[in-house]
Amino acid sequence: MQKARFNDWFNSPYYHQLYIKRDEQEAAAFINLLITHLHPAEGATMLDVACGKGLHSIQLAGKGFDVTGIDLSYESIEEALQIEHDTLHFYQHDMRQSFRINYYDYAFNLFTSFGYFKTKREHDNAIRSIAQSIKHQGYFVMDYLNVHFTEGQIEAATTKEIDGIVFNITKWVDDTHFYKKIVVEDAALEEAIEFTETVAKFSLDNFKEMFAQQGLVLQEVYGDYNLSKYDAQHSPRLIMIAVKG
Repeated sequence: MQKARFNDWFNSPYYHQLYIKRDEQEAAAFINLLITHLHPAEGATMLDVACGKGLHSIQLAGKGFDVTGIDLSYESIEEALQIEHDTLHFYQHDMRQSFRINYYDYAFNLFTSFGYFKTKREHDNAIRSIAQSIKHQGYFVMDYLNVHFTEGQIEAATTKEIDGIVFNITKWVDDTHFYKKIVVEDAALEEAIEFTETVAKFSLDNFKEMFAQQGLVLQEVYGDYNLSKYDAQHSPRLIMIAVKG
């Protein structure tokens, strides 16, 4: 069995096949609700961090905002560039590195597109670069899994078949991370290929600390895509809205 590297999973078409197709309707509904809640000014500038192929960027640009999506995956950005236009822009970029300074009115990091790096310093660098990118009094919206809820939802093993491709998924957890091994069986492959996701167990308090270090003041916290009140034990998501002081 072939084992893939960390970055290979996010560059893989299998990643998008497993996740993105199911998320389109949910993403559109969530963006609609967020924009209604945030009331951005007409033509506001927005940064979509870890944008993938542009799922959320497209939704935001469609509402009349000037949107830039950045992602580590070269393949994802190559595809996203095919839909680029005057108010929708894409760049291959590592979120751990600075990308424009005091430029955007809003920055978004959605659907747990964080927590994959090996060290806390790398995660701190990512929050720093995002904070640098937004203007004074600009907003940062982060959507992460809720650690306490997710710990109780771990299924040891599941199998999914999507368009004839079989995904064998094994999950486990330790004190600091969630793990997911995905073994892909595809008739087009000579042998099965194995990917592993690792997501850090960052709590609300962890994010408060990381935000504060970069001059971000946490304003609101929600627990699901309906923007319901956050409950540490029962909310599936940790959705945070912070302002750059």
